[in-house]
Amino acid sequence: MNVERFIREYASSLNQQQIEAVKAVDGPVLLLAVPGSGKTTVLVTRLGFMLLCKGIAAENILTLTYTVAATLDMGRRFASLFGKEIGENVEFRTINGLCAKVILRYAGITGLTPFSLVTDEKQTAKALMDIMAKNQRDYPTESEIKGARTLITYCKNMCLGRAEIQELGDKEKLPLLAIFDNYNAYLKENSLMDYDDQMVYAYKLLRKFPRLARYFQEKYRYICVDEAQDTSKIQHMIIKVLSGKENNLFMVGDEDQSIYGFRAAYPKALLRFGEDYPGAKILVMDLNYRSGVDIVGAADLFIRHNKERHEKHMRAARGPVSKVRFIKLGKRYNQYGYLEKVADGCDRETAVLYRDNESALPLVDRLDRRGIKYRIKNMDMGFFTNRVVEDLTSIMRLALNPADTDLFMKLYYKCGTYLTKKQAEEICRISARRKITVFEAVPACFGLKEKVKRNCKKLAGSLASLAKDTPQDALFRIDVEIGYGDYMERMNLDRNKFYILKMLSYNEDTIEGFLGRLGNLRTLLQRKKDDEEAKFILSTVHSSKGLEYDRVFMLDVTRDIFPGNPSGSLADKATFLEEERRIFYVGITRAKNELNIFEIGESKSSFIEEMEESEGAGVIAKVKKKDSVKSTLPSENYSLEVGQRVVQKRYGAGAVKSAEYDESGKTTKFTVEFDSGISKMFVFPLAFRLGMRLEGEGSPVPKKRI
Repeated sequence: MNVERFIREYASSLNQQQIEAVKAVDGPVLLLAVPGSGKTTVLVTRLGFMLLCKGIAAENILTLTYTVAATLDMGRRFASLFGKEIGENVEFRTINGLCAKVILRYAGITGLTPFSLVTDEKQTAKALMDIMAKNQRDYPTESEIKGARTLITYCKNMCLGRAEIQELGDKEKLPLLAIFDNYNAYLKENSLMDYDDQMVYAYKLLRKFPRLARYFQEKYRYICVDEAQDTSKIQHMIIKVLSGKENNLFMVGDEDQSIYGFRAAYPKALLRFGEDYPGAKILVMDLNYRSGVDIVGAADLFIRHNKERHEKHMRAARGPVSKVRFIKLGKRYNQYGYLEKVADGCDRETAVLYRDNESALPLVDRLDRRGIKYRIKNMDMGFFTNRVVEDLTSIMRLALNPADTDLFMKLYYKCGTYLTKKQAEEICRISARRKITVFEAVPACFGLKEKVKRNCKKLAGSLASLAKDTPQDALFRIDVEIGYGDYMERMNLDRNKFYILKMLSYNEDTIEGFLGRLGNLRTLLQRKKDDEEAKFILSTVHSSKGLEYDRVFMLDVTRDIFPGNPSGSLADKATFLEEERRIFYVGITRAKNELNIFEIGESKSSFIEEMEESEGAGVIAKVKKKDSVKSTLPSENYSLEVGQRVVQKRYGAGAVKSAEYDESGKTTKFTVEFDSGISKMFVFPLAFRLGMRLEGEGSPVPKKRI
């Protein structure tokens, strides 16, 4: 099939950038695809082009995707476009699936039996629980076990050395190196490997045995990689070996959308693609078909604050039909009432997106109490097993039952008693033997200093009062009077967990009712099934990746939440902040027609400040309930000319010095140099709709294009 016929039959709806990417077959190619630019359509169409126009055998093409679900989806999309017969031999695999083939091939050649792959996370979680219990003072919670597992994955995918693992453990206040060594020893002793080992082992085999590498290089002469920004360092190393001398590698991604740093995603590989693959071609698809021009303009200006990125500017294929608003609220708590009203009777697809799962809990609580329908995507239960949450609820339970020795052993050193472990154990033995409370047993414990006895007596009094408190008063007492707040500060624990519990406490009158509600919420979320009729959707930004919604609300865009606090990050502060910015960027680019961002007066997010700084208040409308801003232009079919004088309420008067255009020639963005010497970029025509005007009221807008 010739190229003209192929484009006519299969690619007639593609733009010039997309067609260029489809035709880029030989040699190393990096395709940078902005949100909503149709990258999957291009990748699938390109596979058909390789088969039908270039005569490449299907068995010589390998397409790597991030998840098993993505491989199935891409296979279906390819079959729907080109038919099952054409693509039945085209391989769609995850990198782990590819590594399994490498290991099996080696085993077939040598006759050796490879270690078994651990596919049950419960098995590794049990091993880690036993290992961590031996290496830590506290018995590990479910969320701590999951956190350690994530750190081990990070270490293996980033190929960290022992000194680097030790340094990471020190940062996390965790004996990570010991846990890492013991975990690997457990796997080896049981002839097991996890998914991370599978990749490390496959890479070592490919490097050690050139004959094995050549087999796969000759088999997969053309390799396509989807979601390249989410690929880890070890995965990039495997791809580099497999691409061989021909380097027929087509990598599709966008470093601006790399949001899996905690899983060791390695976006730097996209930045150094030209160095790793000399002679590489770098293509850009910068036209966003999803969102209106206002949303695209705001997102593009925002992400430019990142330094570690390719120089590209997202453009909108759609016109100015979208809205971008800041909703100014006095307190963080006000978000939930606002969204409850939005959810009640919601008749359009509306997504509430947030950085962390716990942000949704106060809203879920309110929606459930009122019987309002909603959907929630991939809710993680880690909040309920977090150390802070377990400690706070355990203190409440100890107040209700001061004879519970297990609870006392978990808490005695966190509440300012200054007991030694040996003394606490002796108090518990006396309590159990005499069937009295732990605090009644304190005077009978030999050798306690008077100060320690007074501390225990004070704690006993606080817990006795706490048992009669409302839940919100109890949390305040735990924080201040009992001293758990000081413990959180010393241990650098997440106070946001405390805040979420506080928000949930407002709807209960007793400690018993509050503890019961927490249990009910956990059960509700574990068992909740999606109501497909519900238009109101709750999701983390990570779970929303690749999706789109008519209307989006960004929740908890507030200090130390979004962006988060870098103190607990695996990366340095600058790298951490760049990823947080990318997460926010992915969130706001999910919106098709309306983007709403809550601005909390008491703790303004630096991201909001950056958006204001970027666009000089010319993209975002600030509202309380309704967007009442009116356009100062009669229509939007104008172009500006260099030197045209404008007035903007924040920066005053200035002159237009440059502009950008869409494919039809309409102005999309323009830069003004103000008389003060400041230069700022704005989105057109939104800047005029939000109050900018030409200097001199009633002046006609020039038709001449810059």
